Amino acid sequence: MNGQDYYIPAAALAVSLAFKLPALRHNWRDPLLRSVCALLVLAGSVFTFAAPPTIEAVNEWTGITNVSAPLVYCLITLFSAACLVLIVNWRGGPPEVTRRISRRWMLGYGGVVVVLVVLFALGHTPVERLRDFDTYYANTPYIQQMIALYLTAHLVAAVVMVAMCWRWSLQVHGWLRIGLMIIVSGYVFNLSYDATKISAVVARWLGHDLDDLSTYIAPPLASVGALISAIGFVLPLLCQRLSDSWQTWTTYRRLGALWHEVQIGAPSGTPCVQMSWWAPAELRVIQRESDIHDGFLHLGPYFDPGRREDAYARALAAGAKEETARAVADAAMVAAAVQARSADPEGAVIGASDESVLDTLGGPRDLVRISHALRHSPVVAAVRRQVALSGSGPAA
Repeated sequence: MNGQDYYIPAAALAVSLAFKLPALRHNWRDPLLRSVCALLVLAGSVFTFAAPPTIEAVNEWTGITNVSAPLVYCLITLFSAACLVLIVNWRGGPPEVTRRISRRWMLGYGGVVVVLVVLFALGHTPVERLRDFDTYYANTPYIQQMIALYLTAHLVAAVVMVAMCWRWSLQVHGWLRIGLMIIVSGYVFNLSYDATKISAVVARWLGHDLDDLSTYIAPPLASVGALISAIGFVLPLLCQRLSDSWQTWTTYRRLGALWHEVQIGAPSGTPCVQMSWWAPAELRVIQRESDIHDGFLHLGPYFDPGRREDAYARALAAGAKEETARAVADAAMVAAAVQARSADPEGAVIGASDESVLDTLGGPRDLVRISHALRHSPVVAAVRRQVALSGSGPAA
């Protein structure tokens, strides 16, 4: 593998991180989000610093021969810990238990990082090796233990991750299960990486030469495994966010019929808040709901509870369920009030709104049902025709 093979995945992970940073800035206390960002940072760092051009540059900048080896080993170890911490926070549970388990993994792998640095400092690696450090120094005192330690730590993390994700995937469904299965697939490559690396190192211990396994086979396996695992972590979270966004926009769109209806009944000169094109969907929904409730206040004197009760009875008689019948009744009353308000441009009708009626229109779910009924209910259409023919306002 050349430098490009490492830098392209690192760039892809950097782009993923860039999309996460705004959310991290607003939700810094979210342990799951912090874990995702830490994983992306470490995964990108592993690819960047494991590239042969970077290894050579770091060795040259520091003036320490092969200092990139413990640096990459430490990054791989921290990445393993980040994966374990992320899966613990992702799975959830009692906060105290989650924090305790996460802290244990971080302390354990943090200790491994310290030992790796100490072992490298005690060892002697005078010949720079950009691609085959593991096998070249497999029998060197202290360096031998350093290599064995990082491979063992990586293998333990891979085995634990496969076991945890596999068990969890049997208990869940949807995008979460797909993500967990992708993570398991990625860690199969990581286990293959460990197998090839350990085989090559053990072969050196026994006086044999399987260096090609470590030099040419293991790096692509690690790259593929890290990318697949990162996709498995990010995909369910991204798809859930897209799903939430889709539902929010759907709510905004479904409220459109009711919003337009009450805008017709609003008095002229009523200010309308203009939303910027980049305004989030959640804010747009809140604004639309606020406009609707303001419209109800303006239409209050024209609401006719008697017409509402009549529409409610007709909807039930037509076979509608309780919640649907209430939405149809509210929609019929709103439609009639809008027509009555339009027929009274001078605002001659004086009265107070019925609080019990307005209370039933308060929840976002009710607003969506009312909006749907305004557009699709034959009962509401019949009320519109009846009011148009009679020209009557609210009952006295």
